[in-house]
Amino acid sequence: MMKALYPFALLFGLTPMALADGLPELGDYSATVMSPLDEQRIADEIMRDVYASSQVLEDPEVNDYITALGYRLAANGPDKYQRFNFFVVKDSSINAFAMPGGVIGVHTGLLLAAKNESEVAGVLGHEIGHVVQRHLARMLAKQKNDSVISMATMALALLAARSNPQLTGGALTAATAGSIQKRIDYTREHEREADRVGLQIMADAGFDTRAMPSFFETLQKGTRFSEGSAPAFLRTHPLTVERIADVRNRVEQGSFRVVQENPDFYFIKAKLLANIGTADSAINIFRINLQEKHYVNEAAEHYGIALAMLRKNDLAGAHKEVAWLRQHTASNALIETLATKVAVAGQPPAVAEQRYLDALGLYPGHRALIYGYAEHLLGSRQSEKLLQLIADKQAQFPDDPYFYELKARAYSMQGKSLLMHQAQGEAYVRRYNLRGAVEQMDLAAKAADGDFYEKSIVEARLNQLRRQLDDKRSS
Repeated sequence: MMKALYPFALLFGLTPMALADGLPELGDYSATVMSPLDEQRIADEIMRDVYASSQVLEDPEVNDYITALGYRLAANGPDKYQRFNFFVVKDSSINAFAMPGGVIGVHTGLLLAAKNESEVAGVLGHEIGHVVQRHLARMLAKQKNDSVISMATMALALLAARSNPQLTGGALTAATAGSIQKRIDYTREHEREADRVGLQIMADAGFDTRAMPSFFETLQKGTRFSEGSAPAFLRTHPLTVERIADVRNRVEQGSFRVVQENPDFYFIKAKLLANIGTADSAINIFRINLQEKHYVNEAAEHYGIALAMLRKNDLAGAHKEVAWLRQHTASNALIETLATKVAVAGQPPAVAEQRYLDALGLYPGHRALIYGYAEHLLGSRQSEKLLQLIADKQAQFPDDPYFYELKARAYSMQGKSLLMHQAQGEAYVRRYNLRGAVEQMDLAAKAADGDFYEKSIVEARLNQLRRQLDDKRSS
C-alpha cells in the first residue's frame, strides 16, 4: 500500500551536533506554497485512506508502541507545535516514510530488521526531521505549476501504490509518476538536513546514537530483506558510503552515554514475528533462537512462542509459556494481555469477565486489554456494561474511533437508532471521513427515537459537520 516519499536514505536522521548547519528556520513557510492549514488538510486526506486501508496494521499494542516512541522523539524536537500521526504498515521491506502534516508510517519489515529500539528511534527521528524542515512543502515550491491539490494527489497515489498497484484507481498515471520522480530528485540535500535534525532529536531523547550508522549499513543491504521489491524510484537513490561515513563522524564527535534498552521493543518484535507464516514455523524460529542462545531478550522468545501457540489454539502450550514468563520476568502490560487471552480462552463468560477486570486493575490504561474486555462484553451481549466501560475509558482516548464503533454496536443491540448513528458518525469524524460522518448524523437526526435533548445535540453536531464539509469542498 504505502510508498516512501523518499529513498531508503529517507529513513534516517542522525547527529547530536549543531543544527545551525545552514538549515532553514523551522516553521518558516515563506519558501513554500503550503500553509500549515494546507498541510493539515492533506494530512487528513491521507489519514482517511490510512484508516480505510487493509495494509495498515490494526494492532493496538504495536501502534501504541510506535506512537509512544514517536511522540517521545517529537517532544525533544525543535517544533513543539507540529502534530503527528504514526502508524505501522504491513510490509516486509525495510522502510519508513513521511508525508505532509506529520503523517509518518513505519513498515513491519523495518521493526523486524532493527536490532534495538535505538535503531528504530533513529528512523523516526529522521522522518520527524523531514516534517519539521518542511521538505515536502519546499519541494512543491520548486514546481511553479503545481498546487496544493496536486501534492495531495501525489501523496495519496503513493499511499495507494505501496504494495498493491491496482489500489491506485488510475491515480498514479505515467505523468504523475514522472512528476513524483522529478520531486524526488530534489531530496539529496533534504536527506542530509534530516540526518542532522534527526540525530539531534534522537540524542536529546536519550537514545544510543551509535546504533544509527550500523542500521544505515543494514539499510544499504536492504534489498536482501525486501527481495528486490523496492520500487524503482527508491532503488535509484541508494545509501552512499559517504553518507554513512558522515553519520559515523557526527556520532563519534558526540558524547557517549549508556542507554538501557526498552524490553517492550523485543516483545513487539516477537509479536510481529509470531504472526508471520504459519504458527508452527514461527514457533520453530523462536525455539531455535532459544537453543542456540541467539537472542537479546530471552523472555521475548517465550512470549513469541506463546503468541504463536495461541494462534494455533494450543492452549496447553501457551499456558506453559505464560507460566515461564510469570516465573522468570517482570510483569508488563504486554505479558498481562497475552496471559489474559490465554486464561479466558474457552472459559465461561463470568470467569473471563473477572480475568479481564483483574488485568485492567493492574493496567487500566492499556488499550489492548480495554479492547479485549469490550469485545468480550459485546460477544456476551452485555451492552450496558460495555457502555459503562466506554464511559469510564473514553476520556483517555478521545480520538480513538473504535470506542465510538463499539458504542454504536452496543446501542444497535439495544435498538437505539439515534444513539447508534450518532456514535457511528463520531467514529467517522475520527477516521477523517467527514462525508460519512454527515450521513450518519443525518440519519440520527431523522431517527424516530431519542428525546428532545438528544435530538438537539445531534442537530447541532450535524450543522457543525456540514459546515466543516462545505469548508473542505471550497478549499
